[in-house]
Amino acid sequence: MPSTSQATRQKQAMTPEDQWLLQKERVLAWLRAGFALVALVVIQFNPLRVARYPILSHVFLAAFLLYSLIILYLVRRGRTDPRKIGLVTTCLDLIWVSSIVFTTGAVQTPFFAYYFFPVITASSRYGIKGGLSAALVGVVLYGFIRLYFVWDNPISIDLFIVRAVYLVFLAYIFGLLSEFERKQNQKLLALSKTAGEVAMLDERRRIARELHDGLLQSLATHLLRLETCRKRLLVSPPELDRELESIEDETRSSMKLIRQFLAGKETQSFPPGMLLEYLRGDLRFLRDGLGMQVILETEPEDLNLPDDIERDLYFVLREGLMNITRHSQASRADIALRQTETEIRGSLLDDGVGFDATEAKNGHGLGLTSMKERIEKLRGELEIKSSPGKGTNISFVLPLADSRKAA
Repeated sequence: MPSTSQATRQKQAMTPEDQWLLQKERVLAWLRAGFALVALVVIQFNPLRVARYPILSHVFLAAFLLYSLIILYLVRRGRTDPRKIGLVTTCLDLIWVSSIVFTTGAVQTPFFAYYFFPVITASSRYGIKGGLSAALVGVVLYGFIRLYFVWDNPISIDLFIVRAVYLVFLAYIFGLLSEFERKQNQKLLALSKTAGEVAMLDERRRIARELHDGLLQSLATHLLRLETCRKRLLVSPPELDRELESIEDETRSSMKLIRQFLAGKETQSFPPGMLLEYLRGDLRFLRDGLGMQVILETEPEDLNLPDDIERDLYFVLREGLMNITRHSQASRADIALRQTETEIRGSLLDDGVGFDATEAKNGHGLGLTSMKERIEKLRGELEIKSSPGKGTNISFVLPLADSRKAA
């Protein structure tokens, strides 16, 4: 008997379609076992049904129950291919039902309805063609029993024809439903595959954004501070010592973030209400470390933003500031934030060398893309204006009403 872990691995290796087929076979196996048990109970309450072949009837009924239990065991354990066992059980079901019909009264048997079971199961597995094939085989077997053997009270030919039509009609209806179900399942599988690919792509983008906005930006900040330390090496040793100690602490924090990220944990915890404090710290470094002129204007003086907006807004502005230090060669950077009851507007300006905004959009730089995705995630708009030699102006607007309602 396979272990639980082996059964789990087998299930994971199966396609969704195979899992659905196996689940269907399990349901059919339970129904087959139930029909076999009912047949035995019926015979016990009405022994006259086996008056002609009493021993043979009990043997076939008991064997049918044993066969049903074996099939139930196999499909429950997942030891069979659902496609192969479906074909085998359809053939065996027709043979067993015909045997039961023959030994329990033939044309007067109460078990003619058992022919419905292999016909319906064949229709559910193979569609209209499979169901009609099973129905025709059932009609042939039932006709052989009715015409080849001599019975005390044979049914009329018209009743035989009506029963044959029942089987064929039933096969066609259930086959039609089965084919419709199969087509719908194929559409759902296609949609599921597409949704899975989209989810995978979104996850890759999320990981890239988390790495860029968190870890890579931290490393870039460390590099800038190390460059500043090199300049201060001979000028101000005490300040250099404090700066190196601060870099050591932040490097340890970055290593902790990397471990959290690899463990699948949240890596960018942002304390609520700390947006302005964090921005002032970044601007202080630009002023003291790089000698830039920096200005931060807010209206009102203390902002009151939802946590998700505050967090993403910080990473957007931080990315903009990092781009200024790396690429713009600017001497001044201005941040302006204005909040109203329904929205917050902001801008980040520098007097650097600028760039061709059209080429930057076509190039899909990770930093600019990350800024745009964060703003759009908050249902906002981001605009970047720049041209060579004329600096850069990044402006945005974010709605606040939707976020507060969601909160």
